[in-house]
Amino acid sequence: MSNKITIKKGLDIRLVGKAENTLHEAGLAEVYAVCPDDYKGITPKMLVAEGEHVLAGDAIFFDKANPEVLFSSPVSGTVKAIVRGEKRKIMAVEITPDAQQEHRRIEGINPGSMNAQDVKDLLLKVGFWPMIIQRPFGIIASTAATPRDIFISALDTAPLAADIDFTLQGQTENLNAGISLLKKLTSGKVYLSTAVGSKLSEGIKDAECYEFAGKHPAGNVGTQIAKINPIAKGDVVWTVAPHHVAMIGNLVRTGEVNFEKIVAVAGSAIESPRYQRIISGAKVGSFVKSNIKTDVKARIISGNPLTGSRTCEEGYIGFYDNMVCALPEGDKYELFGWIAPRFKKFSMSRSYFSWLQCGKKYDLDTNLNGGVRTFVLNDIYNKVMPMDIYPVYLIKAILAGDIDKMENLGIYEVIEEDIALCEFICPSKIEWQSILRDGINQMIKEL
Repeated sequence: MSNKITIKKGLDIRLVGKAENTLHEAGLAEVYAVCPDDYKGITPKMLVAEGEHVLAGDAIFFDKANPEVLFSSPVSGTVKAIVRGEKRKIMAVEITPDAQQEHRRIEGINPGSMNAQDVKDLLLKVGFWPMIIQRPFGIIASTAATPRDIFISALDTAPLAADIDFTLQGQTENLNAGISLLKKLTSGKVYLSTAVGSKLSEGIKDAECYEFAGKHPAGNVGTQIAKINPIAKGDVVWTVAPHHVAMIGNLVRTGEVNFEKIVAVAGSAIESPRYQRIISGAKVGSFVKSNIKTDVKARIISGNPLTGSRTCEEGYIGFYDNMVCALPEGDKYELFGWIAPRFKKFSMSRSYFSWLQCGKKYDLDTNLNGGVRTFVLNDIYNKVMPMDIYPVYLIKAILAGDIDKMENLGIYEVIEEDIALCEFICPSKIEWQSILRDGINQMIKEL
């Protein structure tokens, strides 16, 4: 039986446009891309040139600092372009897919006889290693490390989040195979977290299962780590997204390198919110363009509204993202908006009369509703932070560049998604997530 944990601190942001549980086949996009900026802290070095043909699973670049970490093409096709930015920085490797997809195959995988090094070699060879994220710092896992534990969160409580029970329907065997393989990489345990009542944990043999209930961020893996077995200084734990676990399991069972996944297309600017089966790295317009409302100026986001990256129809879905959302652009000025009753605006306080409408879903736009101002000390952040840290003091320590205080105040425990709610409710409109990443980068340099 699963252990149950209820998260009491947090904030649920109910938005209009959650995806309905219907699945549509997106088909092949006209172009796919692998974008180095999807991965924290890497410097890509190309292995292919424009015009070369690759299979799904063939390496196209590696990390200059860690040459063993390869990044693979999600589709078979021809390398269309290597897009570069300032100082010739590689922004994207674009691939035109073949009409008939060919996947790289690995023969003779026998998980029963594999040790930890064999598993690492397999995942590195096919480009699956970047699926494993290391805490602290939220970077690609070090191949030299042995994690204390591995955590998998099969629960997402972010606004408009995908229903993971739906996206992983029928994937039990792949999940089991993936978890069994990942268990060989740790000297500790593999933890699988699900929603209360979820059936995803049924039949899982090699993971300790927990059920989480309560407000967002109950679905964040950082919150789950803090409640199950917190990170201390010197600890290393790894996290893997559940759809990536299923991809690893599919590789074990079939020998085929397949980057297919089901993503949610959601938001109030979407005509028919639904789920789409796509291949990782697809051009966003290929499965979103015909579904955006024509009478709305929309902002397209790869990921959820709190932590996702702004993109466009010509952009590409992020490697780690399992949803794309479209919200109305907040480019309209509201005269004296702060003094109006505002029944249609969301607030965690009782500043607006909307607090009387319990359970109401809101059609919010991207307007900041104010400008950047002096950082005001306030206890509201503690109300949405279920982890045992002081978020305001941590951010101030980062701004001051105080390494010792950053350590003492919990920078090892958090990444951007863990403080996204603090940024959302911040009356000073401070960019918490980018400040935290600056602090993490400083810590990496110091260590």
